[in-house]
Amino acid sequence: MPVGSLMKQGPVAAICSMLLLFSMLVPACQPAPAGAGGKKSIVATYSILGAVVKELVGDAAVVTVSIPNGLDPHEWSPSAKDIETINKADLVFENGLGLEGGMLKTLDVARNNGVKFFTATDHITVRHVGPGEGIPTGDPDQAIGAPDPHFWMDPLAVKSVVAALSDELMKDFRMDFSSRAKDLAARLDGLNSEVTAQVAAIPAAERKLVTGHESMGYFAQRYGFKLVGVIVPSLSSQAQPSAAELAGLKRTIQDNHVRAIFTELGASPAVAQALGDQTGVKVVEVTTHAVPPDGSYLTFLRNVAAVITNGLK
Repeated sequence: MPVGSLMKQGPVAAICSMLLLFSMLVPACQPAPAGAGGKKSIVATYSILGAVVKELVGDAAVVTVSIPNGLDPHEWSPSAKDIETINKADLVFENGLGLEGGMLKTLDVARNNGVKFFTATDHITVRHVGPGEGIPTGDPDQAIGAPDPHFWMDPLAVKSVVAALSDELMKDFRMDFSSRAKDLAARLDGLNSEVTAQVAAIPAAERKLVTGHESMGYFAQRYGFKLVGVIVPSLSSQAQPSAAELAGLKRTIQDNHVRAIFTELGASPAVAQALGDQTGVKVVEVTTHAVPPDGSYLTFLRNVAAVITNGLK
């Protein structure tokens, strides 16, 4: 409103109009919150975690995933832009138990800077490496009792994380996702029942897994499979097998009459194929570290179950 028009109203009316105009202009000059449109910003370190949190919050928060889909979380390192995004986040959703190997320093700095963190594996029953799993090795990650970070291979572990995350968002930001959490929990229960029925087609005695690296432990534990060997003898895909370890794995495959070798992210396809050729066992690729094109965790696990089931038939 022009100043001349304000003055024609009389001193009192003019002052009131100017105060109203000022009150309308001030909010436009304020800095925007971290999330677009005033929404809270959540950074998920890994694509599968991102898929889970998106299922929970929908469009109510801005969800950013640090590690590009399909890349190895044990090895990926953040760029300067990634580091900035993490430090400006309202909440960082991390896996924990050393999964984000290349990000650990960045995450520690952000935590020390006061960024809020939610660690998924703080809210599950952590699986540990059991006797007889994998290949005997001096790698501490493979030692009996080592904690396994790959919890997302069990939908009921994911269900526990969803419930805890929903509570955390309510406590920290007064964001109520209880209804969505209840709906997602029901769908995860349904997914668990679906996979249980699917793997029932495989006789219990034939549920033996040889995998690229030790990432199928939670799936095996939930659905009655036995881990009899891994190509990369470590919970981290950064380790590499020795000739003696591969010779031992070959004997294990033959002694256990294993039907398939499942190779995934971080394992050498050439090594897997060589083992397959030497033992006469088929090699099957399984995606355990990337979400499918529809971005759904539920589709991800359905795909894993289908590949395992079909590979062992």
